[in-house]
Order: sequence, then structure tokens, then C-alpha cells
Amino acid sequence: MSVLRVGNASGFYGDRFDAMREMLTDGPLDVLTGDYLAELTMLILGRDRLKNPDAGYARTFLRQLEECLGLAHDRGVRIVSNAGGLNPAGLAAAVRALADRLGIPVRVAHVEGDDLTAAHPGTLAAHAYLGGFGIAECLCAGADVVVTGRVTDAALVTGPAAAHFGWAPTEYDRLAGAVVAGHLLECGAQTTGGNYAFFQDGDVRRPGFPLAEIHADGSSVITKHDGTGGFVDTGTVTAQLLYETGAARYAGPDVTARLDTVRLTQDGPDRVRVEGVRGEAPPPTLKVGLNRLGGFRNEVTFVLTGLDVEAKAALVRAQLEPALGKAADVRWELVRTDRPDAPTEESASALLRLVVRDAEQQVVGRTLSGAAVELALASYPGFHVLAPPGKGAPYGVFEAAHVPRSTVAHVAVLHDGRRVPVPGAQDTAVLTDVAEPPPPEPLPPGPARSAPLGLVAGARSGDKGGNANVGVWARTDDAWRWLAHELTADRFRELLPETRDLPVTRHPLPNLRALNFVVEGILGEGVAAQHRFDPQAKALGEWLRARHLDIPEALL
Repeated sequence: MSVLRVGNASGFYGDRFDAMREMLTDGPLDVLTGDYLAELTMLILGRDRLKNPDAGYARTFLRQLEECLGLAHDRGVRIVSNAGGLNPAGLAAAVRALADRLGIPVRVAHVEGDDLTAAHPGTLAAHAYLGGFGIAECLCAGADVVVTGRVTDAALVTGPAAAHFGWAPTEYDRLAGAVVAGHLLECGAQTTGGNYAFFQDGDVRRPGFPLAEIHADGSSVITKHDGTGGFVDTGTVTAQLLYETGAARYAGPDVTARLDTVRLTQDGPDRVRVEGVRGEAPPPTLKVGLNRLGGFRNEVTFVLTGLDVEAKAALVRAQLEPALGKAADVRWELVRTDRPDAPTEESASALLRLVVRDAEQQVVGRTLSGAAVELALASYPGFHVLAPPGKGAPYGVFEAAHVPRSTVAHVAVLHDGRRVPVPGAQDTAVLTDVAEPPPPEPLPPGPARSAPLGLVAGARSGDKGGNANVGVWARTDDAWRWLAHELTADRFRELLPETRDLPVTRHPLPNLRALNFVVEGILGEGVAAQHRFDPQAKALGEWLRARHLDIPEALL
């Protein structure tokens, strides 16, 4: 059968608005996907639904369709998106109303069954991660637009691929190949040079969005429309492949993809071939994302300029701590951004950040703001803050659970209103770790010098609930021979002291010349809780690349 060209026009709720139009006009496509959901997004949509029961979906998607639905129809491009969020039926109805108003004859279907909020009292939103076969059912029945709630990001690609090629649920290698393609598309421009460690290798001022040419055997070529910005090479693809993953077995509702079997080869300018992916039966349970309100949070950042920074910090802490005695969680962090004999006031200043959390809004709001403001004329010399503390804002908590597949009713609601139950996986397999592969031969001894890791390795990091992953890859075979021996889990903890007391697991992926590290608990209760300075661990990998090691001179 013919190659299926699947593009992406959104990596998160708030991504580039014009991307949908650009993807439709800049080159040929069969299917256009959009990923609007993340752990934090589900919390935001949950709060929207509290205010309006008819809300709960990504409104940006509707505004994009108003400009692009006719264009997609004229070009024969089907649209598949998880923009339905907490209310896929509501979004499907809104898309039909929009199409009627615009006079565009499109068939709209949706997927539901992921909402388990009623079964998890105390949560704002509880949603199972569904696979792609509900999407496939809608497309096989003739839908032009399919909207879903919480499916896996990769399901937006596995569904169209399974429908197009007629894959059975047990064709695990093919499905695993599509899962990898879907993971490479889901974050949009991160595959075309965005957020890339070696961003200076190309022009990434306005990277285009990626697309996958998927073949019947599950292999694919990752590319972008001709003439668009950014670039696609094995490095950009490796970076995204490592993003927010962990062990070699990458589990999903349809298949467990073996990331240690992925082979990447440059297939021409801006073209990377992805092949060799093996798949296994999926786990017997489905992941469920649980979002709840954790309480209230407030913060204030004091600016400490010039001499005696440590003493100034100690003074303001001593002045404020009596007022913070009732707060459940108080965190101080002194960031030494100051320089001696600085040429500007800003570079002479350090920042003292105070974050307070509690179940009661008044404890973190009026109590903190009153105490902080009263210090304006009664504290350290040069007292000022970046912004006054506010009233205290609610924060969210995310955690993952797992439920038996039998407790989730995956349903495809076709464009004609028929409701089709989607069967669960025929076979399942309990997830286990892959045996660690043997390391490569070490480099022969030779002179070395202290230098940043980033001179010989790239990295990309991200969040999964309270955990973070840091994927590190070498650009050459010799660099991989050194990296695989040098960067152990213990060495990782030494380089990033914030991880020293946390569990760190290393997962080697030799085909990618990569190591994937999972750091448990570094993000506390998830991104919405804003546990640390970088709440989604986006820059954890760049911090690691900036750390110095003794690197063989032959690699530099």
C-alpha cells in the first residue's frame, strides 16, 4: 500500500497558531495531527470545567479550524487531535457546528471512555491513556475529523496508520514502528531543531513542523516540508526519541515498543529513516493520570545587591520566619547571580527566592504578603523584590496510577452517532526490565583535559509526573565508547548534586549511542506543584552538558 504522510501542527496547548495552516499549504499530507494535552494541561482544563461544565477542551483548536477546515477538506487531509481534553463529545459538537456555519461537508467523530474521574474521588481529573484503535475505527468509518480525550500522544499516529494499512492489534512490530514515529512527531518542532542541544548546526529561528512518511512495515522517514525552517538529522531525531522516555521497553496501551531496537540513518537532507523497531504485547494495565488541587502557593524573590549577600539573606529569613510558622511548606533558595566588582547593578545582585505552600489560601496569601511588604523600610540595605507577593494561587498535584484494562470502556463514536466499543488488547505481558547490554570497548588510554560534557554529547530532559529523565547521546562512535564507561549513575549524581539523594537509574541504548537517566522524585508532585526552579526539568540536560569532566583530548 502507499506511504502514509502524517504531519503534526501542535506539540502543546499554546503552540504556534499558524502551524496548522502552514502544514496544510506547504506540502502534501494525508493526515494532520495535533497534540494539545500534557499533565499540566489536564489540570488547566479541569479548572476550566469547574467554571463551565461545557468547557474542558482546547479552544485554540476550534479557532485554528475556523481558518483551516475548508483548506483541509479541499486537500483531502484528515485531522486527528486530542484537543478534546476532558470533553471530546463537546468539542466534536462544536466542530460540527463550525462546519455547518462555514458550509463545509465534513464528518466528525470522537473517542471517549478515558474519563475515570468518578471512580477516583477527590481528583479534579482522572483519565486513562487510551491507544489508537478507537481513532482507527472512526477513520475506517469515514471520518474527516477525529477528536479524542486522553490518548497517548503516539496514538494520534498509530490510529491513522492502523486504519490506513489495516494492521491487526497483534502486529506488534508495525505498531511499535508507528509508536516511535508518533513519539517523534508529538512535540512538533523539537524534531526539526527546536530546543536542540546543537541548535547552531542550522537555522532554527522559525523551525517547520515535522511529518512522518510511514510504510506498511511500520518503518518511517521523519522529515519536514521543503522550504520550511529548521533541520532534521539523526541528532534532532535522537534528541526527541529520548525525550520523556525511560527504559528500553516503552510501554503503551497498544504495544510495548523496544527503544533499544530503533535504528536511525540519514536518508538525505532533512530526512531520517527510522527502522528495525521491535514490538511486544502491551502491559495488562492502563496508565491513569490523576490530577487534584494540592492547596495554595505563593512566592516572592528578594534582590540582594552588593556586599554581605549571605548576611542579608540571613536577616530577611530571620525577619520573615515567625510569620511563616503556620505554613505547611516553606522553601528558601539563594541564587548567587552576583559578581564581585560588577559593572552593572543587576550583575551585582543575587536572588533570594521564597516559596510557601499550604492548604489555606490566607496562610500563603495575606500572611506572607503583609509580612514581606512591612519589611520595605526595615530590613537589609537596598531592600527590594522582583514583584510583590500576590494572594496565593492554587497549585495542582499529578500522580500516575494503573488500572485493569477491563475497567476502561474505550468507545469510538462515529460521525453518524453509532457507538462502537473498542476491544482491549488480545495479549498482554507484564513489563520487565531489559537485560543491560554489554558496554562498548573503552577508548585506549591517552591525554585528557577538563572540559564541558556538552562538547562531545547532546542531552534532552523532561518530566513524567514527579520524575525527570535526561537522555544523553554521543555524536561519534569514539565518544560513545568513552561516554558509556564514564557517565555512570553515580557519576551523574556527582555532576548534578541536586540528584545525590535521589534514585537514579541508567538505561543504555547502544543503537542510539545514548544513555537515558531517570531521576525519581526530583519534581516532587509534578509540574503543577512547581517543586523546583525548573519545574518540568526542561534544562536539567543542559546543566549536565555544562558540567566539566576529564575528556580525552582525542574527542575534543
